[in-house]
Amino acid sequence: MRSLVWFRRDLRIDDNTALFEATRHADDGVVGLFLITATQWQEHDDANEKVRFLIENVRDLSEQLAKLNIPLLVKACDDFQSVPSCVSKLACETGCDTVFINREYEVNESNRDDRVSLACEQAGVALRRFHDRTIVPPKAISTKEGKFYSVFTPYRRVWDTTSRETFQISPRPSPQPVIPIDRDPVPESIPGFDFSNTRPDLWPPGEEEAQRRLVAFSNIISSYDVERDIPSIRGTSLLSPYLNIGAISARQCFSKADQILETSGGQNEGAKTWISELTWRDFYNHVMVACPRVSRHQPFKPKTNQIPWRTDEGDFDAWKSGRTGYPIVDAGMRQLNQTGWMHNRLRMVTAMFLTKNLLIDWRWGERYFMSRLVDGDLSANNGGWQWSASTGTDSVPYFRIFNPFSQSKRFDPDGLFIKKMCPELKQVPAKSLHDPVKLSQSISTLEIDYPNFIVDYKAGRERALSAFKALK
Repeated sequence: MRSLVWFRRDLRIDDNTALFEATRHADDGVVGLFLITATQWQEHDDANEKVRFLIENVRDLSEQLAKLNIPLLVKACDDFQSVPSCVSKLACETGCDTVFINREYEVNESNRDDRVSLACEQAGVALRRFHDRTIVPPKAISTKEGKFYSVFTPYRRVWDTTSRETFQISPRPSPQPVIPIDRDPVPESIPGFDFSNTRPDLWPPGEEEAQRRLVAFSNIISSYDVERDIPSIRGTSLLSPYLNIGAISARQCFSKADQILETSGGQNEGAKTWISELTWRDFYNHVMVACPRVSRHQPFKPKTNQIPWRTDEGDFDAWKSGRTGYPIVDAGMRQLNQTGWMHNRLRMVTAMFLTKNLLIDWRWGERYFMSRLVDGDLSANNGGWQWSASTGTDSVPYFRIFNPFSQSKRFDPDGLFIKKMCPELKQVPAKSLHDPVKLSQSISTLEIDYPNFIVDYKAGRERALSAFKALK
């Protein structure tokens, strides 16, 4: 028996459920497969940075699999419609009787896999699916009434117990029998994507790099609960791109944090907080599966479709380019545009500014983030935007609107991050960066080329409050 492992966003060898099960099944070798669906990636607004990072990790995976005598085939399928026939045909051509995959939970991906299952069945090939992307599978947790949790805190209480009861890491596969199939070259470029302005220096590919980052972060995790909100320092794990494409598993991250927590007698607040962030990742996948409309550009709270969102292209362009006149907002957007990544605190600040202060449709921002983020993930990105816009599950109350100046004063008091990303403000005293009147005075006095506020904070806030209050 020979196995075909179809890799998607699980580009690793260690703790890969489908890969391990495929090696257990096979006695005549294992074949790997990765499909390049460039048109589909474009339709999903995947960023140049994300696709480059993905392809570089596929190249690293191919080299690591070769050491286990597993050739990786790399084929172009354009979009999801052509995938079922491609997978079933390759399984037959390579003599594989079973295809192994780790589940993807998005609507399009789930429907695609259903069609692949049917095509394989018609070709006489079995398809086996495994939960691997999350620590606790979606729908594994429900209320006493059998309903899905739509609020994080009660979900988290059950998750804490369930995760530890069901937690299991798959062993690293052993070398497989050599088979007469050559691995394919991995392309340097992908049609429709431009890698010329991406930052490979910031995101080295590979499972080994992901593990190195996990170890480095474990050494500073005790301060994570405080330092994770300070954008001027490296207080976070910087593992999100690796988690997103599966160069490391969420289980491996959870295991490391839980070991640290146990060693501290449950007193390591940083480890607790990071585990909570991993839980949020599971929660957003759980919501996406239980409520598919969030994958279809619809709010979790249907009534918020009545919000009269503004469609001001000028304000939106100013927000995208980091020219709003609000330093912390502009710094965050410039970080996104220059690096393909944004600090999580700033994702909240910039998202709330767009949806509340500018009252621009959260879907515009959600799409823009996806088109730029190296770690762009539908469930997390959608969950974060709907949280900020007060349209989603467990979202902030509509009347909670971040004040950009209060946020920068609290999390960038010396203006280190702002001045790094907005160098034209480097001569402005730090205290002035957090005060609208003093900021305007400094800009005028120093004759700085920096935009005026595109919206008055109080007026924008009142506009948002009125829009939400008017909901029926």
